[in-house]
Amino acid sequence: MDDDWHAIPFEAVLQRLESSPAGLPPDEARARLSTYGPNELQQLAKISPLKIFLSQFLDVLVIVLIAAAVISGAIAFVQGTAEELYDAALITVIIILNAILGFVQEYRAERSLEALRSLAAPRAHIVRGGEPMAIPARELVPGDIVVLSTGDKVPADCRLIEVVALRTNEASLTGESLPVSKAVDPLPRNTFLADRRNTVYAGTLVEAGRGRGVVIATGMRTELGKIAGLVQKAGESETPLQRQLNRLGKQLGVVILAISAFVFALGYLGGTANLEVLFLTSVSLSVAAIPEGLPAIVTISLALGLQRMVKRNALIRNLPAVEALGSTSVICSDKTGTLTKGEMNVRSILAGGREYEVDGEGFDPRGEIRWNGARVDLRDHRDLEAALRCGMLCNDASVRTDRRRYSVEGDSTEVALLVAGMRAGLRKQDVEAESPRVGEIGFSSERKMMSTVHAPRASPGQTRVYVKGAPERVLAVCDRILEGGTVRPLDDFTKKQVLFRNQEMATRALRVLALAYKEVEGTPAPEEAVIERGLVFLGLAGMMDAPRRDAIDAIRRAKRAGITVVMITGDHKLTAMAVAREMGILEKGEPALTGEELDALSDEALREEVERVLVYARVSPEHKLRIVRAWKARGDIVAMTGDGVNDAPALKTADLGIAMGITGTDVAKEAADMVLLDDNFASIIAAVEEGRGVYENIRKFVRYLLSTNSGEVLVLFIASTLFLPLPLLPLQLLWINLITDGFPALALGVEPKERGLMDRKPRDPKTGILAEGMGLHIAWVGSLMAVGSLGLYLWALPRLQPEEARTLVFYTVAMFQVFHVLAIRVSRESVFKEGFFRNPYLIGAVLLTVALQLAVVYVPALQVPFQTRSLPWNEALGATLVASTVFFAVELEKWARRRRERRLNVASPPSPTP
Repeated sequence: MDDDWHAIPFEAVLQRLESSPAGLPPDEARARLSTYGPNELQQLAKISPLKIFLSQFLDVLVIVLIAAAVISGAIAFVQGTAEELYDAALITVIIILNAILGFVQEYRAERSLEALRSLAAPRAHIVRGGEPMAIPARELVPGDIVVLSTGDKVPADCRLIEVVALRTNEASLTGESLPVSKAVDPLPRNTFLADRRNTVYAGTLVEAGRGRGVVIATGMRTELGKIAGLVQKAGESETPLQRQLNRLGKQLGVVILAISAFVFALGYLGGTANLEVLFLTSVSLSVAAIPEGLPAIVTISLALGLQRMVKRNALIRNLPAVEALGSTSVICSDKTGTLTKGEMNVRSILAGGREYEVDGEGFDPRGEIRWNGARVDLRDHRDLEAALRCGMLCNDASVRTDRRRYSVEGDSTEVALLVAGMRAGLRKQDVEAESPRVGEIGFSSERKMMSTVHAPRASPGQTRVYVKGAPERVLAVCDRILEGGTVRPLDDFTKKQVLFRNQEMATRALRVLALAYKEVEGTPAPEEAVIERGLVFLGLAGMMDAPRRDAIDAIRRAKRAGITVVMITGDHKLTAMAVAREMGILEKGEPALTGEELDALSDEALREEVERVLVYARVSPEHKLRIVRAWKARGDIVAMTGDGVNDAPALKTADLGIAMGITGTDVAKEAADMVLLDDNFASIIAAVEEGRGVYENIRKFVRYLLSTNSGEVLVLFIASTLFLPLPLLPLQLLWINLITDGFPALALGVEPKERGLMDRKPRDPKTGILAEGMGLHIAWVGSLMAVGSLGLYLWALPRLQPEEARTLVFYTVAMFQVFHVLAIRVSRESVFKEGFFRNPYLIGAVLLTVALQLAVVYVPALQVPFQTRSLPWNEALGATLVASTVFFAVELEKWARRRRERRLNVASPPSPTP
């Protein structure tokens, strides 16, 4: 249907829809229901649980493992031996466990639409055929007349035809932080969604008043439905770690095939007649090259990181998101409820010619009012006290406090005025007890003010009128002003001064209300002409949805960590820029864009501009998607925070979606990868620090596992080319790769974070996991292991039985691993400087690994399946000494790197500060 309903008179809307204020005839409504379908959200493409489960087996490393399991199983079937069967069984168990873990995570992530459906109103009050009735909301059709009242959830998009002080809360849909006053007059065709005052939207709430509207869109054609479609179309994106591990898996697959084929060809061309031995050797090389434990250890390490993040109020819904946090380079944050509390807060009060600063957060009554930097005492600031009393008495809101907790009821603007008085030491119950209300004239959009009449107990026979409203309207009915405790005439010059101060507050993105009063004899009739004339002007109160204090500090920490923070909001541009400057997001002179200006940019132009624009205002869900995609197209890792329905598509498209746990809608939480349990932006930065620590630890055990694998491959490869007996059997290699490797690698997952982690720039997602010298480290450590192990093997072959010589190599490789992990757990500094026992879990894992390895060598029951023999203690001690060389070699490598870095720093010192 047309999208210009807001631009034409409501009579024309009714005519176009062939409806009337009496509603549709029941027969016509039934016919339209069959034409337009039910008023509910539909899932465009549902992914079956079976498809999600099967997708877990498409990971490159998992495919390599499946191939190894199939080959081992085939050999067991041909030879009729149990050894290869053990290999296949162990690998299969690993594959299935990984698939189950991945399935659980992804199945939960596909529940976004269910949360969107919960926003739909279960029943709707309508008029059909001239009769009022209540029907299931799913039966609404375009042309129906919907009746709205306070507390209702809007069941469909409606063009309003009648309003009485109607206000709706649209924050979750548009990002508008204040309730929106509604009207019926037509608006310009290009009016932004959040400014369409003559339309109400499905899923929003009626906060006050009543009204009627004609349904213009249902189901997936509503604004809520359009967002549901965007959420479904927003595909899941891989995290940097997933991309790097997939790349690593492909590289390993190529290396494995090349080495195995080379060894097989070398043996065959060299005249080895026993093809079975050649094939077994090739399979052994494959097993040696595959880090069988890597997928499981990565998953477990991410899960451990998830638990640590929960303790810091960050709940991770998607395991790979734990690591994605550590590589985040851009955080696109919603303003309302994320960087701010989503609660109006009086920031400034003008009374008696003085401007006072109000300190405090949101609706929390804790705080104070200051003048010239000092806390005020109301006994010395009577003009301020009079203004605060006016704001508390001309007020229908309430605030209840219970120790450090508080709850509020009423309009957010009135709550803000009430809280301002409480911060000065006033209590509403005391103020109302001194001056009970005896009459009132409610707020109307025509008058733009509200008045209440009170009878002060201290002045029997007198009444006092309190008024609040738009500054221009209130000033127009004032003829006096209170200054210095004295009432004096309000001249034109003073009025101009007040209006100038009003404009100055508005430029700071403050919503300004004027306060006034007058005293009269007797009880006046509650009529505008009687009580809203000849008032005494008391002052101005400027309020806004103010920034969170801890969010300001978090943004400062994010900048130090090299993370760019971008504000994206549905609020007005002036408000967004003021908040952004106060929070340190926007510097003086830096630009901000509105949704309308964004529409004028092509995707290519936006990609060029996106780096220098840090504030976007009056944006729609589609705009948020474009911004996130523009940053991603530049190669950045983008986190998107939000709490509303309108944030859901961008949350799902971003590399990392972050929803608010307290104020966030179910839609936002289901679309997100992470939920902040305390709605605190600062918790994001804490989670980023944990994410960086997790990634560093993952790099450590990738370094650890692949160094071991490279050593094993070199041992087998060199032995094969020298036509030596096989130095390691497939089951022994699996023991090393899963058991001897596994426990220390898991313990690396809880290695404490190294110093200066948040002073580094985000890592480049394009660099592989083997970057920063890791590939070279793996190569030389693997070579050292091969030289040491084969040296002992060549020594042992002429002196010992083949099984004992093979056992010596088996034990030596395992000990190389133990000494290697003790050295690499600290990346830059010496282990002794950082604390040798700083990770007790790793020390325990090393001791357990040594005990298990000794058991496999010396316990008779384990010697049979692993084909080992007991080693004399002098041989075991010699092998241990050979293996220890890797520890000192790694410490020497770190010393050389630190020395090189110091030389570079001396050669290029930082430029002096001017």
